[in-house]
Amino acid sequence: MEISILIDEEFEGQLDSGWLKGIAEQTLIAEGANSNTEIGLVITGQERIRELNRDYRGIDAPTDVLSFGMAQEKSDSPTFVTPPDGILHLGEVIISYPQAILQAGEHKHPVEEELELLVVHGVLHLLGYDDEKTELKRAMRARETEILRRLTVK
Repeated sequence: MEISILIDEEFEGQLDSGWLKGIAEQTLIAEGANSNTEIGLVITGQERIRELNRDYRGIDAPTDVLSFGMAQEKSDSPTFVTPPDGILHLGEVIISYPQAILQAGEHKHPVEEELELLVVHGVLHLLGYDDEKTELKRAMRARETEILRRLTVK
């Protein structure tokens, strides 16, 4: 699996890219992803994620995590042709580190726990999980809980 980690300069040294990569990798493995899968994980600030949220979702406010999938999720949409390199490029997960810190404080748990949740949540979105409707949200939350439980066991 190819997992690219990009941490904005202002947060370098505050996060362990190997740890983040491990969370994303374990999520992909738990979901049965092929070893020829590639994703990107970006850790950024409030302003950048607010811009992305505004430009792509029409919501002019910061958020915690955004996922930009390269694969089509709807069965009635055309599918991408597998690239000649044979690697499935799933897309990118963008996480706001300051938002993770805020939410960790609100939930009274360590920021690492919040980041684990956000990485798992974002990767699951890349894999086609949806949380727009109540029933789908319940299924996604259950899967997140199971994967997070596996992470804490290791």
